[in-house]
Amino acid sequence: MIRVLFIVFSFLFFSYEVFGKGGVMVSIKVSSPAFKNGDFIPSKYTCDGDDVSPEIRIEGVPTNAKSLVLINDDPDAPMGTWDHWILYDIPPNVTVIPEGIKPEKIFTNGMKHGLNSWGKLGYGGPCPPGGTHRYYFKVYALDILLDIPPGATKSKILKSMEGRVIGYGELMGKYSRKR
Repeated sequence: MIRVLFIVFSFLFFSYEVFGKGGVMVSIKVSSPAFKNGDFIPSKYTCDGDDVSPEIRIEGVPTNAKSLVLINDDPDAPMGTWDHWILYDIPPNVTVIPEGIKPEKIFTNGMKHGLNSWGKLGYGGPCPPGGTHRYYFKVYALDILLDIPPGATKSKILKSMEGRVIGYGELMGKYSRKR
């Protein structure tokens, strides 16, 4: 009985810390006209092509969201997860992040770029050194505006998001280089 109570308490505490005050997380639909979830990413969006960001569509954002965060990463990178693209303070009414977004620090709507693993602002497309890698486009809805300066690292953004996530969705694409 004590073990069951511990598990229940741990889950409730974890839910509060990760998902915010309400402990409820809404599922957000994340998609792209460039590729379907689980499919291969066209080379246009990679280092073998034009290396431009794909269009990302976002649906089902909670009405009480104050901002969105997009993190695009590769968990299969040989040296650990590689961050390809980070956007934050995205207005919650944004339903499309257009293809080929420029690497600006801050946009007129307040959206900001974070630093990718190359130490640069903006999108850096898939370029795996070998094999097939997975690339996740994760969208988080927050109950706050992060309001941190442009160029923040993923770790700083994730720390600022703790306990503030009220919605989440992801799109996963794969890529392997043709050599």
